[in-house]
Order: sequence, then structure tokens, then C-alpha cells
Amino acid sequence: MATTTAASPIGSATEAVSYGTPAYRFYVLFMLTLVYTLNFIDRNLVNVIAQPIITEFHLSDSQYGFLNGPPFAIFYAVMGIPIAMAADRYNRVVIIAICISIWSVMTALCGFATSFLFLLMARIGVAIGEAGSTPPSNSILADYYKPRNRAAALAVFAMGVTIGSALANYFGGPIARNLNGPALQKLFEAWDWSWALGVTDWSQVAGWRAAFVVIGAPGIIIGLITLFTVKEPPRGYSDPPGTAPQKRAGMLETLKDLAGKPTFWTMALGAATVGLVGYGLVGFQAPMAQRIHGVDPGTFALQFGGPLALAAAFGTFMGGMIVDRVSHKYQAAVAVVPAIGMIVAIPLYFYAFTRPTEDLYSVARPVWCIAILAHYMYLGSQYTIGQGVVHQRSRASAIAILLLLIALIGNGLGPQIVGWMSDMFMSMELGKASFGGVLSTELCRNAAEVAKLPLEQQAVCKAAYGEGLRTSMMATVLFLIPAAVFFYLSSLTLKKDMVAKHV
Repeated sequence: MATTTAASPIGSATEAVSYGTPAYRFYVLFMLTLVYTLNFIDRNLVNVIAQPIITEFHLSDSQYGFLNGPPFAIFYAVMGIPIAMAADRYNRVVIIAICISIWSVMTALCGFATSFLFLLMARIGVAIGEAGSTPPSNSILADYYKPRNRAAALAVFAMGVTIGSALANYFGGPIARNLNGPALQKLFEAWDWSWALGVTDWSQVAGWRAAFVVIGAPGIIIGLITLFTVKEPPRGYSDPPGTAPQKRAGMLETLKDLAGKPTFWTMALGAATVGLVGYGLVGFQAPMAQRIHGVDPGTFALQFGGPLALAAAFGTFMGGMIVDRVSHKYQAAVAVVPAIGMIVAIPLYFYAFTRPTEDLYSVARPVWCIAILAHYMYLGSQYTIGQGVVHQRSRASAIAILLLLIALIGNGLGPQIVGWMSDMFMSMELGKASFGGVLSTELCRNAAEVAKLPLEQQAVCKAAYGEGLRTSMMATVLFLIPAAVFFYLSSLTLKKDMVAKHV
């Protein structure tokens, strides 16, 4: 069903007017943020249980980086464009509800993976579903909130990224640790579900599999609630008065519009580069803690993964609030504030990553949280700028182009680069040892084979496995420097390029 554009909002002749009552606007913002949160719970669950997956399928860090990077990113990007074009023409709420159902089913299927290829294909299915949620959500919020309030609304919406990461840890970690096959078998026996006991050999079912199923399935219910309770707003309703009804813009037209907007492209490159750092670090932070400090995935999820994600959510919110308060006096703040945050984060990350195990909880964890808070102050700004430099008829397509770059460069290259560098640095660490080529990266990743080695060689393997990844993580942090430069460059042309004025 095609949607229509509002000819003119009802309200002041000189000011833009938001759509709906304040209470209902809040409900819509809550629901779309919940959807975005669910998106990132399902997407980030694999990061929480990374090391058990690496161990079960005997993966190198490069292979795990591939699982978590290029295929997911490519399909996310490829499917995002046509879905965004549909969102610029048809009912956006229906599109969102369908996409939620797709990615939820595919997340649950990850728990049934019998091979690396099976798991890879299920992850691609998650990517296809998740590609269709964000552009229409951004477009809907732009029609509910007038330009003056959009930065705050979009900052709240963007918190779904980090809240989703937190909940993936708080739910995924405990489920993976406590709800394994034997635990499920006891539950079935207590419930007298004899039919379930013979489905499989529950003693061989790992907890990470249950986590995928338990977390993925409820998304279908959220999709139905969204479909029946979120109202499709008239397009352009909350734009300043005098904005004429316009035909939906195609992708080529949007690209032509953006061709003369350097603000968009420099910001997009900055967002993609900082995304590379974020996706890379999040994908490997749990394995690094286990290899360096001996922290198991369940403990890391509760003690580190959750708090770090909440710190990122607070940083996202704080960045949006700072921008919203000062941008009426200094419009470029929407790009400058994120750049400052990225530079501040670099030394804090380095300090946190290099603390010894005895300082892990008392020193490394709080510093790590502060680093992430500063790092993620950019998220609301990327959406504010991305849809603010084009007219309302092109907003979803512009956001899709932005997410395309973030997906291909950030999600596509981030985990892969960390994995490549980890294997490389691990090989270099082993090369320093004087064992005449006896130790290899493949051997030192195999816990069963390492246990058969002399104690001295076991220590070398363990150290190289951990230090290789830690060095890779620190090298990845340095990509925040060019990311900050790109955001600063976008501030130089911001005033000229912005279409949505601060009214």
C-alpha cells in the first residue's frame, strides 16, 4: 500500500509542528528504539559467545572475523538499498514488522548450526532481515518530530545500538552459561516432557546454541506489536511550513542530491571508520579477556560486556543531549562533539587494554567504560546529519546510503581486520620463541593439542594467542584518528549543506 505526503502540518505558520500527541510520540519512539535494540541484541549475540563458537568449529581469528564481517555486511548493504527505496514509497511500519520476523527466525536458526557454513548462511539471513529496519525507522521519526527536537529523538533511537549490545550480554551470557543441554534435559524431565528428551542427545548441546534460540524467537511478537500499534505518519508532516508535497525520490536522484553535499560524505566516511573500530573491538573483546585474563564468556558478559554497552548507550545519549543544547548557538557541534570524543577515547582504550589481571576490575573496567562513553558520542550525530542534508522525500534513501558505507567499511572490515592482525601478531609472537618452528598458530589454537605440549611451550602458545589479539585491538583503536578528522571536516561545510533548519 502506497503512502501519501502531508500537504501542510497544522500549527504555527512560522514553526514546524511535531506529529501526534507527546505521549503517543514517546510511545512510537519507544517502540522503534525497542525494535532497533532487538536488532542489535540478535546481531551482537555472536560476539558474546564468540570464543565457544571459535573453539567448537576450530576457527582462526581471521575465520571468525569473516563470519562476523564481510558476508553479513555485504548482504546487509545490498538488501538495505531496495528496502529503503520501498520505505520511501510504501507503508514503513509494515516493512519494519516483516523484517523483524525475518531476522528473528534466522537468529534462532543459528542455534541449530552443524557447521561453519550453516552458521554463516544463518548469519546472512539475519543480515537480510536487519537491513530493512533502520532506514524506515529514521524516516518515521523524522515525520513525528520537528527539526528542533530530532537530534534528541534520534539520539534516543540510536541508543538501541548500545542497549542492544548490553542486553545481548546480560541475556546471552547467562543463558549460554546456564542453559546448556544437560540443564535443558533436567527441565524437560521436571516438566515431564518425555517427547522432548528423545529429540537429540542433550548432553552434547552447548549453551551458546540455546542462547540463539531463546533470544531470537521473541522477536516475532515484537514485530506483531509494532505492526498493530505504530501509526504510519504523513510524510513531511513535521517539516517547516511551506514545504510542498513532493514525489518520492529514487536512489539515483538521492545520490545526485548528495553529490553536492560534502558534509554528508565526510561524515559518512567518519561514521564508517569509527564503526570499523566499534565492530572490531566488540567482536573480539570477550575472546581477548578470556585469553589474557582467563575470564569466561558468561562472566565477561555480566561483568564487562553489559557495563561497557551501557556506557556506550550513555555516551550516545550524552552526545545527543550536548549537541541538542548547543547546536542552536554553534551548529557545527553536531560534528565537532563526536570528533572530540573519539580523540579522548584513544589513550583511555590503550590504558585499559594494558592493565594487568589484578587491576582488571578495579582499574581497567572503569577506564574502559569511560573510553567507550567518549567513543560512542557520535551515533546520534550520524543520523542527524545523514537525514538533515536532504529533503524529506529522500531521507530513508540517504540513511540507506549512509548505512551502506557503515556496513561495508565498518561491519565488513572491522572484525576482519582485527582477525587478520590478530593471526599476524600471534605468528610474530611465536616467531620470537626459540622452538624451531615447532609451534604454529594452528597448533596453539587447539586446546587439546596444546595440553600435550611441555609446560614451557604451553606458556608460549597461551601468551601468543592472547597477546596477538590484544595488539590487534590496540592497533584498531588508532583508526579513531582518521574518523575524528572526517567528522571535523564535515563541520566545515555543515551550515551550507543542511536542509533541516534548527526550528
